[in-house]
Amino acid sequence: MKLLLNENMPHAFRHDIPGHDVRTADYMGWKGRVNGELLALERDEFDVIITLDKSMENQQNLTEDDVGLMVIRAGTDDINVLRTLIPWILEGLNTIRRGEIVRIFPL
Repeated sequence: MKLLLNENMPHAFRHDIPGHDVRTADYMGWKGRVNGELLALERDEFDVIITLDKSMENQQNLTEDDVGLMVIRAGTDDINVLRTLIPWILEGLNTIRRGEIVRIFPL
């Protein structure tokens, strides 16, 4: 699965999601793009966008954009905290479909 990490995710976190092709918005040259524009760009190249931006799910019509959105509600962008969520992220990636939202909450 091709995944895009939103610019609010640590760049190094791309190495922590095994079995997937993970890129960052910064790497793609999409840093600073507004959410709707980012979703439109992502639609053709990626299956799922992963973000810490919980408002993104309320601002966009995902069915119209035909993208999967994973929102990680960790309350921080600390990579060590995010790494503790890898099992739930991988589980969510096994079930997510385009136009759906999966929310990951820390325990």
